[in-house]
This record gives sequence, C-alpha cells and structure tokens, in this order.
Amino acid sequence: MNLYVSNLPYSLTDEDLRIEFAAHGEVSSARLVKDRETGRSRGFGFVDMPLEADALAAINALNGKEVGGRALRVIEARPREERPPRKHEGDSRSKREPREGWSRDKRS
Repeated sequence: MNLYVSNLPYSLTDEDLRIEFAAHGEVSSARLVKDRETGRSRGFGFVDMPLEADALAAINALNGKEVGGRALRVIEARPREERPPRKHEGDSRSKREPREGWSRDKRS
C-alpha cells in the first residue's frame, strides 16, 4: 500500500522516514519529495509498504504523531492524475519576447 505523508520536518531524510515506518512493518520504499531547483525537502513524501495490515497499523500509529515539532499526516496515497503538458501550442506565455541579455544556455 502506498502512503502519502505530509507536514514533515524539512530536516528529515529518506532514511529517517523509512525508520519511522519500519517500526510498524516492512517498508519497500520511503521517499521525500524535493524541490527540483534547490534539492530541499518540500515537506511531504511517500512510503510504500507491501502488507496492507502493516500500512494500516502505520497510519493508525503515525497519523498525528509529532516528529521534529510537527504533527505528521499519514493517509493512503491516491493514484496520480494525468495532467496535460505544461506548455500548450498558442499559449500566451510562449509568445513573449526573450529578456534582453538573457539566454537559456547561460543558466546559473
């Protein structure tokens, strides 16, 4: 069962998350979602537990538990929804003129 965990402390690591849930059963994976640009945790993540009974026990034990000064929220993850591509043909944002002195090839 895939679990969604939110309100995580930003200092928490993937391994810390795994350890919290491993106390309630086998953990297949534990992953924090990180900001693409900074690499910093976004404060939520996903934990996959193969046995439903273990996952339900983890939800009951950890939902509302304070970790690092924050009360965790643990629920069953919903399936990811299909989203349209971010940029559409004819999108007004794609018609902007490039900023003077700026080039995509010169990212810092």
